[in-house]
Amino acid sequence: MPDASAIPVDHASRTQRVALIALLLGALGIAFAPIFVRLSDVGPVAIGFWRMALATPVLALWMVSESRQRAGRASRRPSSLADYGRLSMAGLCFAGDLAVWHTSVRYTSVANATLLANFAPLFVAPVAWFLFKERITGRFVLGMLLALAGAVVLMGQSFQLSADHLFGDALGLLTAVFYAGYILSVGHLRAEFSTATIMTWSGVITAAVLLPLGLFGGETMLPATAAGWLVLAGLALFSHAGGQSLIAYALAHLPASFSSVSLLLQPAAAAILAWILLNEPLGLLQAAGAAVILMGILLARRGSR
Repeated sequence: MPDASAIPVDHASRTQRVALIALLLGALGIAFAPIFVRLSDVGPVAIGFWRMALATPVLALWMVSESRQRAGRASRRPSSLADYGRLSMAGLCFAGDLAVWHTSVRYTSVANATLLANFAPLFVAPVAWFLFKERITGRFVLGMLLALAGAVVLMGQSFQLSADHLFGDALGLLTAVFYAGYILSVGHLRAEFSTATIMTWSGVITAAVLLPLGLFGGETMLPATAAGWLVLAGLALFSHAGGQSLIAYALAHLPASFSSVSLLLQPAAAAILAWILLNEPLGLLQAAGAAVILMGILLARRGSR
């Protein structure tokens, strides 16, 4: 007769494997975001707005179509101001992430802004340990630092330290703080709400914040061609509704600290995609950095089980 205690363990292990696959696929999905941003002909904050505005109706249809009989806490609907407040917090963090990162690019190099924005694990891990009692091991910390070192190697050739870039660099690091807040918020919310609910309500808040920022900044808000609209639709549906939703799903089953480290796969994948699609050079040093990121993610996974 099989040991009954092994059944939930096997189920939990299988669920975590599925969540890990979803997380990695989500990271690959958002790796296309810089490609779409590069091809877009509207302003940087406007890109963020359309990313949310075009994705949210699709996510809302998904939320409405969810079965009301679905079991489990993760499927309950928001029912109080406190619920909507916590969902709004995720949206505000994501709005801050997009707006601050897009602004940082104006004051520093794209490489500096992108690299510093990927330092989110440095903020997620201690907060997850302090607030949510996540187990942080020495092996996990080593894996996290290794993955971050890989990101530095990956983008190190373009990274520039200059007094002229200090403000932009500070904004890049602030981007990491906002994205860390988003990861922690979504991870906490996924204990109660479905992926569709979180993505829909947070998306509404993010779009509502970014629209006036784009208008106030005098940005070009509307694409000039049909191709421009297709680029924004690709960003909204593929990178956000697809990639970001997969990440939100995974955060219900994986530690937020490990998830933030795994998302360092995104700059590695983005560099490879830019090489394939935009003919941007990919040298041996960048390839080595991508390999180090993968090694760090693997080590962090072993240290977070």
